[in-house]
Amino acid sequence: MAITLEEISTITAKGQTTIPKAVRQALGVNYGGRIAFRVSDGAVTVCRADGDEDPAIDGFLAFLAADLKRRPEAVKGLTPELAERIKALTADVPVNLDDAIDGDVAL
Repeated sequence: MAITLEEISTITAKGQTTIPKAVRQALGVNYGGRIAFRVSDGAVTVCRADGDEDPAIDGFLAFLAADLKRRPEAVKGLTPELAERIKALTADVPVNLDDAIDGDVAL
C-alpha cells in the first residue's frame, strides 16, 4: 500500500490526540465530524464515519427485521388505550410539519 499522506500525532496522558488538519481535510471532516478507527492485522485505518452508525442499533434493527420476516403475525396495532396514552404524553410537544429534518433521512 502506497503512503500518500503521513502525519504524526502525540497521545496525551488521557489517551487523547489531535487529528492533524491535513488528515481532517483528506477525510472531509471538521469540528463535530465523526471518524472511525478500524484495527486489522496490527494496523489501524481512520476513515470518515458516515451517518449515525451505531453497532448496537444496527444489530437491534437487524434482529427486528429478521423477526418481522420470520413472524409477521406478531405485528399488532396499537390498542385504543395505548394510542390515548401516547397522545397524552406528546400533547405538549410542539411539532411543525414544515420544519426541515436534520440529518439524512431515507423513506
